[in-house]
Amino acid sequence: MLYREAGDYKTSYSKDNQTFPIKFDRVAYYVLLAVAFGVVPFIINDYWANAVLVPFLIYAIATLGLNILIGYCGQLSLGTGGFMAVGAYASYKLMTTFPDVSLIIHILLAGGITALVGMLFGLPSLRIKGFYLAVATLASQFFLVWLFNRVPWFYNYSASGQISAPERQVLGVNVTGPNVDAWAQYLICLVFVVGSAWLSRNLTRGSIGRSWMAIRDMDIAAEIIGVNPLKAKLTAFGVSSFFIGIAGALLFTVYLGAAEVGEAFGISKSFLILFMVIIGGLGSILGSFLGAAFMVLLPVLLKNLLVGGMNWPTDVAVHFQFVIVGGLIVAFLIVEPHGMAQLWRVAKEKLRLWPFPH
Repeated sequence: MLYREAGDYKTSYSKDNQTFPIKFDRVAYYVLLAVAFGVVPFIINDYWANAVLVPFLIYAIATLGLNILIGYCGQLSLGTGGFMAVGAYASYKLMTTFPDVSLIIHILLAGGITALVGMLFGLPSLRIKGFYLAVATLASQFFLVWLFNRVPWFYNYSASGQISAPERQVLGVNVTGPNVDAWAQYLICLVFVVGSAWLSRNLTRGSIGRSWMAIRDMDIAAEIIGVNPLKAKLTAFGVSSFFIGIAGALLFTVYLGAAEVGEAFGISKSFLILFMVIIGGLGSILGSFLGAAFMVLLPVLLKNLLVGGMNWPTDVAVHFQFVIVGGLIVAFLIVEPHGMAQLWRVAKEKLRLWPFPH
């Protein structure tokens, strides 16, 4: 059968340690990338871009960031929406202050600024953990939203208090502003997703990732064997906030175009990203993508099925969505704490042993 290791010999340590040890997985990965970059941009339309693909890619980056902090380092955080707001407002200030600099540089710098803010709010993790750390990060969420609401400098003294992304181009193509092509929005988000996933995978497989997981599993034992808790926790907060800041910058500049901090980056955004991590799977790169895909596709599916197909009222369909998500979170926490990623791993293991699965 195709899905086997038999005959797929490894002749070096690097090949034995590669991300996709089975040839079928490697081929599928490259085919997926080829389709994502070479086919989808030519067939995408505004509906699929705005309703599914672009929000999925942006939320996947944010979920990657939060998964690094919670899933790999074991540090609870409820301030994701606030850190996304930092990325959004940082990119806005950079775009309006330095209009001649590339948007890509602005987004990366916004991620760097968010990383510094995240490390600052991560300092309490050196003394507290668990529920108390979650409350501390929740306080950062409310503080950041209050700050961006109350200090006019952040929104350039606009009378409405709203920020709007100026029109910017990348390689001569509009990616922000009113006249943006769907394929351009999709491609710029896809580039950041691929880069974020590649960086996350390499960090979690290296010495930094092992120190994160040692802190997560037993911080006292990790410190005894030489892991520096200060360095491990602050790097986790920094890397996590970097990805979340990039997601916030993309959400504002490429997807929304205009935002008000309370509506776009409120506490509901923090819980949404947290639900993606729980449903997708803690401590899993793949789980971040599965959780983001599920939480983005579910509202679209329910809207088309219940509202469009069965003529349900929209508000009833929205509340039914909350019921489904809440039930799934409880079910995953009880039955399969490692989420959809673990279900996928079990299915792959059975496929490898087919026709004699255990």
